[in-house]
Amino acid sequence: MAQLMRTSNPALNEKIFQGQHVALDEAMTLNGTINKTGILLLCTIATAAWTWHGFMQTHSAVSVLPFLWIGLLGGLIFALITTFKKTWAPVTAPVYALLEGLALGGISAVFELRFPGIAMQSVGLTFGTMFVLLFAYRSGLIPVTQKFRLGIVAATGAIMLFYVGELLLGFLGVRFASINGSGIVGIGFSVVIVVVAALNLVLDFDFIESGVRARAPKYMEWYSAFGLMVTLIWLYLEILRLLSKVRSRN
Repeated sequence: MAQLMRTSNPALNEKIFQGQHVALDEAMTLNGTINKTGILLLCTIATAAWTWHGFMQTHSAVSVLPFLWIGLLGGLIFALITTFKKTWAPVTAPVYALLEGLALGGISAVFELRFPGIAMQSVGLTFGTMFVLLFAYRSGLIPVTQKFRLGIVAATGAIMLFYVGELLLGFLGVRFASINGSGIVGIGFSVVIVVVAALNLVLDFDFIESGVRARAPKYMEWYSAFGLMVTLIWLYLEILRLLSKVRSRN
C-alpha cells in the first residue's frame, strides 16, 4: 500500500508509470518536464495578467467574477479530463493552465482590493518556496522516505476531507469562525496547511524523477507538469489566504 501512495497529489500517483516503459528516445526526460512546466506557468500567468488588467481598469471585483467562475469550473473539468485521460495531457494541460489563470487572476484581484500588494507577496513566496524546496530535495536535505510520504499523504487527505466537510456543513449554516478567522488559531491552521502544501512539492519532485527513471512515455512530461501545477496553485492560494489573515490583524 505504501508503495502505491508515492505522492498525495491525486494527479501524480506511482501506479501511472506501471507498464508504460518505452524506447529511450521516446521517453520522458527531466529537461522536457521542466520545459513543459515552464509553458504551463506562462499560460497561467498570461490569463491571470489579462484578468488582472481588467481589474486594474475598473478597480471593481465584480468585473472579474465571471472570469473567476469560468476559470474555476472550467479548470476543474479539464483537471478531471487530464487525470483520467493522461494521453490527452499535451492538449488538456495547457487548457487547464489557461483556465486556472483566469481563476487565479480573479481571486487575486478580489484579495488585492482589500489588501493592496498581497498578490505579489503571495507570488513571490510561492516561487521562493518552490525553489528552496527544490534545492533541499536535490541536495538531500529532505530525504523522501516511506514514512515521510505516508505522513504527507495522511495530512493532505485530512485537509481535503476537512475542506469538503466544511463546505457541506456551510450549506447547513455551520461555520468554523476560529479556523477561518484572523486569530491565533486561524493563522496557525493556515500555517500548517501551507507547510503541508509546500511539502507536497517535494513528493512531486521525487515522483517526476521516478517517471524519468522508469522511462515513462513522452506525454507524461505534460502530465507530470500538470500535476506539479496543481500543487503550486494550491500552495499559492493557501499562502494568499494566510497573508490575508495576517493583514487583517493590522
